[in-house]
Amino acid sequence: EFMTTAQNNTKGIIFILVGMVVFSIQDALIKFIYEDYALYELYLGRTLSAAFFLFCYMKFTKQKIVFKTHYPFLTTLRIICFFFGFSFFYISLTYMSLAMANALFFSSPFFVSILAVLFLNEKVGIRRWLAILTGFIGVFIVLNPDFSDFEYKKLAPIACALCYSISMTITKYTSDKDNSYTQMTHLYIGATIISILFFIFTGEGQFNNFSDPTYQFIFREWFTNPTYAWPIIILMGFIGALAFFCIFNAYSIASPSVVSLYEYSLIIWSIMIGYIIFDNVPTLRTFIGISIIIGAGIYIYLREKIKDQMIVTDTPNR
Repeated sequence: EFMTTAQNNTKGIIFILVGMVVFSIQDALIKFIYEDYALYELYLGRTLSAAFFLFCYMKFTKQKIVFKTHYPFLTTLRIICFFFGFSFFYISLTYMSLAMANALFFSSPFFVSILAVLFLNEKVGIRRWLAILTGFIGVFIVLNPDFSDFEYKKLAPIACALCYSISMTITKYTSDKDNSYTQMTHLYIGATIISILFFIFTGEGQFNNFSDPTYQFIFREWFTNPTYAWPIIILMGFIGALAFFCIFNAYSIASPSVVSLYEYSLIIWSIMIGYIIFDNVPTLRTFIGISIIIGAGIYIYLREKIKDQMIVTDTPNR
């Protein structure tokens, strides 16, 4: 029994490490070509191709596709939070290093803990509150705010973390009746519908009168360079599906409390890829902030394990 658990945990750790490498490659691809296509064109293409791979996998493993949800309102809210959360994240990659964006995104366990107290009636003791507070101090150090001239767009990955945490809290609440495949299917259908709405209202580039590359990324005309952009977008969909497959497997076969700690490897991959491809070297201040965020996150996980209250740890990132 013990041996099997240890073996499963090792397999789970390998899956999660591979998943995180794959995610950091996806982020690098977005950063690499964001000047050549529109954000929601990317979102649509990535969603359609990821959905295609998910449905192939479900067919292959003979999973039943269930579209019905037992929680229509919460499911809609979850789709909207998830969609705009990752919009914030992709936008942040246009002006922020991979390491910084991912480090700030990892404030999500702090938000998940707070939301679990508010909405899932979980009990969080003084030590975890102190860990949450310490984690936010780490976020503050990474942000390095200059209050006389604060750049609000630096908050985009934190907005992503908050939206993501709301989405994951809802997932935890609804997963008693809607299984994970149903929930993923809803995310893909929702993302497709919202992306098409963006195409209808902004797809001809009618609002793109900005010189800032970030705003151009959001409002640029669609399909201006499909032969170049779409193979990369489809590749991103495949990468996203592969990463999800790795993470899903990791959480299925191994103990979530073990596996989730290895999600922080994403920050290390981000630092390495950022350095190799974009020549980004985080400052000492950023390193200190990242260390505090990781330390606080790990402490929260360990306290949950002791209290046998897996709030954060049941919810795989991304």
